[in-house]
Amino acid sequence: MLPEVEAWLRGRTSSSDDWSLPGLLEAKGGTTVSVVLPARDEGGTVGEIVTAIRRELMEAVPLVDELVVIDSRSTDDTAARAAEAGATVLAQDEILPDLKPFDGKGEALWKSLAVTSGDLLVFIDADLREFRTSFVTGLLGPLLADPSVVYVKGCYDRPLREAQNGGGRVTELVARPLLNLHWPRLAGFVQPLAGEYAGRRSALERVPFVTGYGVELGLLIDLLELSGLDALAQVDLGRRVHSHQSTEALGGMAAQILQTAWSRLERQDMMIPLHEPSATLAQFRRGTSGHQATVRDVAVAERPPMITVPGYRSGPAR
Repeated sequence: MLPEVEAWLRGRTSSSDDWSLPGLLEAKGGTTVSVVLPARDEGGTVGEIVTAIRRELMEAVPLVDELVVIDSRSTDDTAARAAEAGATVLAQDEILPDLKPFDGKGEALWKSLAVTSGDLLVFIDADLREFRTSFVTGLLGPLLADPSVVYVKGCYDRPLREAQNGGGRVTELVARPLLNLHWPRLAGFVQPLAGEYAGRRSALERVPFVTGYGVELGLLIDLLELSGLDALAQVDLGRRVHSHQSTEALGGMAAQILQTAWSRLERQDMMIPLHEPSATLAQFRRGTSGHQATVRDVAVAERPPMITVPGYRSGPAR
């Protein structure tokens, strides 16, 4: 690794245990905090997560000011369970309705900027099992302790069957090699695709959001360019347990991450493109007559920095 990255690892990596609740409350002062859960068909887990955050970080102590679930076209009872547990629930497509709707997690995250008011935003995936509120407090720690930090990524062990850290296959096979190859200053992030992260509104509103699965990679690269490596941090959250996707689904995710990296390489003048990348992915399954191809659209749409959206500065617009 680069010496700069080694120094960053020593100075900008902490553990959730390093950030006590009393210390965070003292450091919070007048800073406001919004926690956002993007959710699609997560009725089995979203209620437990919302209940824990509301009980421990809103009712017991005034750390979190706003708890919002962005329902991303769920077909189950995600919205009802989240509302029953005490979250404000908003439908993704009803936010900024004058805009053409896009699909994907990044769309929900981007739109959350328009309907929340916190100075700091904490994003938590809604499919977590064995959720602990230390995920939230850990991510808030560096932001509340140091005003020069603008973005914090979670890192953790991701168990997969017998392997303690066997999850994160797209990270190890796609994202990490890409970052080491083209953005080596980001090589110190243990989980660059982690779905748990937090940032200052003042930074998040100034970068674009990829609407699909490339959102985490895009944010990391764009915030590095906007604010520099020392403004980024990571926190060890311990162990993350969640549902795992099929290899076929991970292939689609990997394709969108590659598309996201391509757009950043081009935008940052790090390559001379000689062709347009294909936006389709052919995958195969064995059928009764042999291998049958399924072709998917893996094009990556992108939302502009929220600060450029008309009316955003006048306050959250639903």
